[in-house]
Amino acid sequence: MTSTISTDTKEQILNVAEKLFAENGFAGTSLRSVIREADVNLSAVHYHFGSKEELFRAVVVRTAQPIVKETLKRLAQCQAKYENPSVEAILEAFLTPPLQIILSSGDRSINCARFMGRSRTEPDSIRGIAEQEFQDIQEAYLDALGRSLPDLSRTELTWKLDLVIAVLLRVLTEARKPDALIQDNSPEGIQNTVSKLIDFLAPGMRS
Repeated sequence: MTSTISTDTKEQILNVAEKLFAENGFAGTSLRSVIREADVNLSAVHYHFGSKEELFRAVVVRTAQPIVKETLKRLAQCQAKYENPSVEAILEAFLTPPLQIILSSGDRSINCARFMGRSRTEPDSIRGIAEQEFQDIQEAYLDALGRSLPDLSRTELTWKLDLVIAVLLRVLTEARKPDALIQDNSPEGIQNTVSKLIDFLAPGMRS
């Protein structure tokens, strides 16, 4: 029973922190505001996380771990299927897991997407926390794109992949709005969105 309460408290703190970091950024979010909205005491935050920076890291990790695992798995499957995967196949493997995982997060989905987008605008020391968690994905996909597009330098591929991520985050944060690209998180809705993104992004990767 105590373990369940502890887990529930931790999840509540993470949910509130994710929302406040998404709305106000790292500097604009205080532990006091998290404590007040989560309706917990300071000792609970220190027990589970220790500091605001570690709380931020925990919010990142909660979203990053399943995405990293599934995105690397998709790339491995893609490379097993094709000797030299096309840009389109690589992009499909890259785009699908974040859309599936974040959009299936229920009430958290929009806060989660906005948090990930906001984390990219933080100062280097804070932005680096998120970048570190996704580093394995970036390196693996840059390697794959480098083999598919051997005429492009690593630097070119890096900023092009960065633009892919920016587009992905925009699609996620706008999800379900009247004019949004994605209107539902059904398998068909996600696949349709991925196909449209690939049609738009693949030519840019090659140019």
